Amino acid sequence: MRLPNADRAVVAQEKITGYLLSLSSPDGASKARFFYLFGFRREQWQVLAQALRELCLQYEVAEVLEKEYGTQHVIIGQITSPDGRNPLVKTVWQFDHGVEVPRLITAYPPD
Repeated sequence: MRLPNADRAVVAQEKITGYLLSLSSPDGASKARFFYLFGFRREQWQVLAQALRELCLQYEVAEVLEKEYGTQHVIIGQITSPDGRNPLVKTVWQFDHGVEVPRLITAYPPD
């Protein structure tokens, strides 16, 4: 199954700059170090945002989880990186209750 409404998926700037590419974020620093290894940079946050949007369009949903705030869809796939190594990434996209558009919750290297 593909992510419903993936073509309208939301990747908020603050999710990228304040979390996934923030070396000072208590929760995001390890993720930022990972993404920095592949050439992603906070100043060019749109590059990572676009790579994550493309991932949700290209790959199948691996798992669906019902959570307190909505339904989460897990997608694992390769993203296009600035350095061309294109790492495997696990992403979580959430449909908040009553909302038909998914939003990015997190992204990180898979286990």
